[in-house]
Amino acid sequence: MTEEIPEYSSHREQVAKVEGVIERTGIIETALETAFEMHVFYREVPFINFGNVTAEELALAFINFPVIIKPLITCVNVAGRAIDRDLGMSIDTYKGNLKPEQASILAGYIKPMLPNELAIPAISELDKWFFVDKEVRKNKGNWEKIVLDSLNSHSNLQFKKRKFLVEGKEYELDAAAPTVGDILVGIDVKRMEAKRDIHKRADEIINKASKFKRVFPASKFYAYIYFPFPAEHLSVQMRLSDPNIDGIYFAAESVSSVVQQAMFILGDASLLSSSEEGE
Repeated sequence: MTEEIPEYSSHREQVAKVEGVIERTGIIETALETAFEMHVFYREVPFINFGNVTAEELALAFINFPVIIKPLITCVNVAGRAIDRDLGMSIDTYKGNLKPEQASILAGYIKPMLPNELAIPAISELDKWFFVDKEVRKNKGNWEKIVLDSLNSHSNLQFKKRKFLVEGKEYELDAAAPTVGDILVGIDVKRMEAKRDIHKRADEIINKASKFKRVFPASKFYAYIYFPFPAEHLSVQMRLSDPNIDGIYFAAESVSSVVQQAMFILGDASLLSSSEEGE
């Protein structure tokens, strides 16, 4: 009788299938020791012997010290999405606050993946990297929120994220007005962090503009862009030269820059509030 192979594998099973992990670990350690042999030193640091930690102890630790959930699941390459998919639990991996049953399920899930021992400073350093990455992404999201808030603060129509359909396919605008009914103004907000992003992001903007004008041919479509290379802005404008795009605006990190460009768009779209027009 042949063993039945599941159609879909869990995250833990996918991790277990990865080959060459032990070999790569040895190669990396040897390479680092050789490359920096004049600077290698040894010191005593605290280790946790996870080989002796039971699933029950791990679950209790999750309950009493929820702050350790994120660093420990990170050590075994598990994120919130994998937990949601494999365990059917949607949890905040940073805040934790698990119920006893959830803690037991999570502990049983990651226990087989934990190495026998890990240095506490290594766990802490790994957690720091992921925490910083999370905060950086959050700040980028906050910038996009400032764009939307700036539009709403100076417009006579309210903006919000909206979706529209073209041939059964859904597209999303980062800011659109009005908030219900036919869209009069659509804005695609894009952060381009590197020069190599230009072509891919430009194609995305042009494609969305084309689809937007098919549904709302008389409406306005704008590209609102963060691209920290001012000398390359003209190249981006040329790349985005398309009859479906009514304007291309570049904003920097500061709130004043974001507000200024938002007001330029509103002015072009004749949406500036009466108080702004009077200034």
